[in-house]
Amino acid sequence: MAVPGRIIADTLTLGASLHSVRCPDAEGHFADVVLSPPQLADKLGSARYFGATIGRYANRIARGRLPTEHGTVHLTANERGNTLHGGPEGFDARLWSARPTRAGHRAGVEFELISPDGDQGFPGTLRTTVTYTVDDAGELRIDYAATCDRLTAVNLTNHTYWNLAGGADDTVLDHDLRVAADHYTPVDAELIPLPGPPRPVRGTAFDLTEPRRLRDVVDTADEQIRLAGGGYDHNWVLRRSGHDAPELAAVLRHSGSGRRLECLTTEPGLQIYTGNLFSGDSDPSVFSPVRHGGVAIETQHFPDSPRRSDYPATWLPPGVGYRSTTVFRFSTET
Repeated sequence: MAVPGRIIADTLTLGASLHSVRCPDAEGHFADVVLSPPQLADKLGSARYFGATIGRYANRIARGRLPTEHGTVHLTANERGNTLHGGPEGFDARLWSARPTRAGHRAGVEFELISPDGDQGFPGTLRTTVTYTVDDAGELRIDYAATCDRLTAVNLTNHTYWNLAGGADDTVLDHDLRVAADHYTPVDAELIPLPGPPRPVRGTAFDLTEPRRLRDVVDTADEQIRLAGGGYDHNWVLRRSGHDAPELAAVLRHSGSGRRLECLTTEPGLQIYTGNLFSGDSDPSVFSPVRHGGVAIETQHFPDSPRRSDYPATWLPPGVGYRSTTVFRFSTET
């Protein structure tokens, strides 16, 4: 039986980041289940994406080429010629304005950022708000909203790395993960989705329709696992009923602590990254968790969607509001 538990969340204006989430284990002991650097300077270096709001476009756009109605726009590239997470100066590297907010039994903070026309190459001035709220039932809600004065591409997410062991285990390999998806988008060597339709997960290392221990899947012989560095860095195509309300996307569990995390979202896709390239560098001046030290559960649209007419659209016309909601629900199992 899952029992809701109170949570305590901290945020930062740098990157509109989720910096800490403290929640109880099955015995009531609180611990932080978010990977965060001890020094704020690391947020501009080795840990720049940790907990941050990612934009203007989360994930990858191949060759940094954005096809628009007025021709191809060349975005600023920052990963092997591709544009990753909005470019080298994405939303994660910005100082957002912040104000407290309260709605009924929920309290939190609303962040705002104005991204000017041409920012990292993206057309139009984009005004974005990200609102974090928590309640007494152990629910953390993230609401995204944006408007732009020109047609642009928008895909926002949160890049928190979770480790439900709360410091008891260095890695997430003993976590169980379930994802509500029957298909995923395979990638090439640059982690750009391959041409063609999504592939069925059945019979592959990507079949998470039932809970699977991460240790059992991240180092399999699957070619897609190898391309991602020995783990997941892939997008799952979520089952959606067509309703606007957040629907269950994933469940992460750690049996040792009894902690359970449910992720619900309005988004069509879920990028899972298992910290394959973390090095565990012993240099105390560099923040680097051990390999597989955390798992990112990124609700979003699919990678490279602006260049793929067969994917759900990520275009935001002027005068039309962008909205997205993701909920992380914490509980313990007894």
